[in-house]
Amino acid sequence: MIRSLIVAAACALPISALAQGAENDALENEITAASDRSVEQGLAALAELQTDNGSFGDGRYANNVAVTALACLALMADGNVPGRGAYGENVRLGLEFILDNASESGLIAGEAANGPMYGHGFAALFLGEVYGMTGGSDTPLADRTYEALVKAIRLIERTQNEEGGWRYNPLPNDADVSVTICQIMALRSARNAGIEVSKDVIDKAVDYVKQCQNPDGGFRYQLRTRDSAWPRTAAGVASLQYAGIYDDQAIDNGMQYIVRTAAPGQGAARRSPHYFYGQYYSVQAAYLAGGDWWAAWWPGTRDELVATQRPDGLWEDRGVGEAYGTSMALIVLQMPKRYLPIFQK
Repeated sequence: MIRSLIVAAACALPISALAQGAENDALENEITAASDRSVEQGLAALAELQTDNGSFGDGRYANNVAVTALACLALMADGNVPGRGAYGENVRLGLEFILDNASESGLIAGEAANGPMYGHGFAALFLGEVYGMTGGSDTPLADRTYEALVKAIRLIERTQNEEGGWRYNPLPNDADVSVTICQIMALRSARNAGIEVSKDVIDKAVDYVKQCQNPDGGFRYQLRTRDSAWPRTAAGVASLQYAGIYDDQAIDNGMQYIVRTAAPGQGAARRSPHYFYGQYYSVQAAYLAGGDWWAAWWPGTRDELVATQRPDGLWEDRGVGEAYGTSMALIVLQMPKRYLPIFQK
């Protein structure tokens, strides 16, 4: 019933009305007392997970650049930047870890990285957000950040494959939607921060992502696969939005698929092994779509995440662990704060 009401309300608006975004159109009570407490507790618990070398993650995800970048983005979503804010020192240490894992080729990856382009995309996004939020201050750390960011973006540009996407390794041999969205967000963040980004690369990425959309509005994993799924559909819609596409039937169809298959409170999303990944991209897609999409998606998602937080302040992802689950949940819950430049049009 809830899903049908959300779809009906959203479909009652023309696409142009759905393309306004939520950046300058805040909902009443976007942040509740409960969500504010949840975020405060979550940030404190996340900071305690940081290791001595500045990284986040444990087990097989120890010293992981993707988890570290996401954790630092979660802290920055509260307004903290390197050296400034309650968690500014945590962000600085995380930045140092990321920079220590940036190679001369531009690739940012830990020693035991599996599918390094995932981590590279998240790490480059983090660098772009740091550079964008600090204005490129005249310090040795800012210089290192700029140099690593430019090299990371150039590596993304030269490893795009013929289809227009990216895959696990920094080679232009294959592509999938999941790795591609990581690179598109990094490119968008860098461009927002004033770094030159190839328009041809963006145009090819848009063509690739659009080809991955199925007739049901969902997105397939690769061009040669067929099945749609909620998490990668959210990634597909967000890919188009971060490439500058907001007023398009593909966005409308994708949002309808997301709502049909993963409406907050229905339980279907919670059963997904990629729950936090799906929520991370879905909330961005809804926020950038705005209108009834945001009004319908946000309150239920917010309340669901608050309700599933553990008493110790953390969220557990069954596959990747506490630091990842907590980081993703906190990025989602802090969307209404509107601090991170990447979430703005």
